Amino acid sequence: MAFTRTERGTLGVIAGAHAVSHIHLLVIPPLFPLLRDLLGVGFLELGFALTVANIISAATQAAVGMMVDRLGPRRVLMAGLLLGGSAFVLLGLAPSYPMLLVASAMYGLANAVYHPADYAILGATMAEERVGRAFSFHTFAGYVGGAVSPALMLGAAYALGVPGALFLAGALGPLAALPLLRGALAERPQPRPARVAGAPRLLNGTVLALTGFFILIALFNSGIQNFAVPAWAMLDGLSLAAGNTALTAWLAMSAAGVLLGGVVADRTRRHGLVAAGGFLAAGLLLLVAGFAALPPVALALVMGASGFLSGMIMPSRDMLVRAAAPPGQAGAVFGVVSTGFNLGGMIGPLGYGWLLDRGQPSMMFAAAAGCVGLAVAMALWQEHRASARRGALVAAE
Repeated sequence: MAFTRTERGTLGVIAGAHAVSHIHLLVIPPLFPLLRDLLGVGFLELGFALTVANIISAATQAAVGMMVDRLGPRRVLMAGLLLGGSAFVLLGLAPSYPMLLVASAMYGLANAVYHPADYAILGATMAEERVGRAFSFHTFAGYVGGAVSPALMLGAAYALGVPGALFLAGALGPLAALPLLRGALAERPQPRPARVAGAPRLLNGTVLALTGFFILIALFNSGIQNFAVPAWAMLDGLSLAAGNTALTAWLAMSAAGVLLGGVVADRTRRHGLVAAGGFLAAGLLLLVAGFAALPPVALALVMGASGFLSGMIMPSRDMLVRAAAPPGQAGAVFGVVSTGFNLGGMIGPLGYGWLLDRGQPSMMFAAAAGCVGLAVAMALWQEHRASARRGALVAAE
């Protein structure tokens, strides 16, 4: 069934905000060489600024999720967009390393807003039979934002200078927040979270297991995105051009897989089985890409198939989280489980980098595949629990 006009409007606003959030994620890294000269620092100091943003996001994501449930997701999302935009405008006005750290902290806090607020809004505004597709478009918009950001920032930097590029990135935040000022999101009334019993109900075994699931997904993605290309070069002498072509195939097909995954998520209630099956196949293909000496074209095809399958599970992953949220606590639950992205993003580069430094590129692929195996086991466990709950409800009727 097609989205209603109101649903399309809401989905456009939220998808646009998510695209901006992913653009903001990649404002600083493409400018590293230019910022190094402008600020007079090294890559270590620039990398530390990204670490600051991840630490702040991880530390505040759960609390921000609770704010979403208390204050309303629209208000919190507006605040996040304005805060994220202000961070880059301030850095453009006063480019210095201390200001870069301040801007990173501000954006880290803003980044904690998007997942809990976006998913709370979509869950409250979309009809049940279209939620999966709404989640898929939301995720796809993030992929698009991340894809255009490097070219956008480098082009703006060369045309306007680094401060001008930062002003442009900052202006996207308020622009994305403008439609939210009208308060036009058709949110259905949601139950208020319990003030006393909320915390124990929120931090249950299912939510903690899903947080672990998100950590494993982040570890898997971190290995591919950041270290697959140098690992292939060490293993097979693959050129950087061929390695990056295979990585691009993985990223592009991940985005395509997300769209199909939304249709699948709307047509089944067994989201754990979808996540487990797709992730298992993606992990097996990664092992082939890591251990078989494939020619460049075959490698790109294998990585494209792996990316498609890993993207396809994303809407089902989000539906698992939605199903685990107690009434009135969708924002808080998405806030808690999304800390898994930050934790995996902090742990993964250290572990994979250590393996490559020790001359063990094949172990990088094995470690990423191991994360897949654990994630598959968690998804199957979640499916077993969900089936038991459905069986209990049928028996009670």
